[in-house]
Amino acid sequence: MTLEMLYSKIHRATVSDANLNYVGSITIDKELIEASHLKVGQKVEVVNINNGERFTTYVIEGKAGQKDICLNGAAARKAHIGDKVIIMAYAHLSEEEIETFKPTVVLVDEKNALVEVRDYI
Repeated sequence: MTLEMLYSKIHRATVSDANLNYVGSITIDKELIEASHLKVGQKVEVVNINNGERFTTYVIEGKAGQKDICLNGAAARKAHIGDKVIIMAYAHLSEEEIETFKPTVVLVDEKNALVEVRDYI
């Protein structure tokens, strides 16, 4: 049996842009993608702390150092610039893997600068 468990999350990122006229997805600064071990094209769940919206989309890479968290396409309707979001990815793990696996938790500041990377929730 496998269970779907938290793989990685970027906690309390600030939405820096919303682009309705884009095909869709969430643009994330390359540095945050690397710190969180996310992959371009990976499915993520986004939770908007300001309004309670939850939605699923996929990751596209933003320029390193730009600190972008940009909602694109239909997702742009789910948040406003300045809203706080949690971006989460999950993995299917066996019961044995669950015993030793530690999710990556990326903490950022108000401007999406990396503050800390943890291997615990």
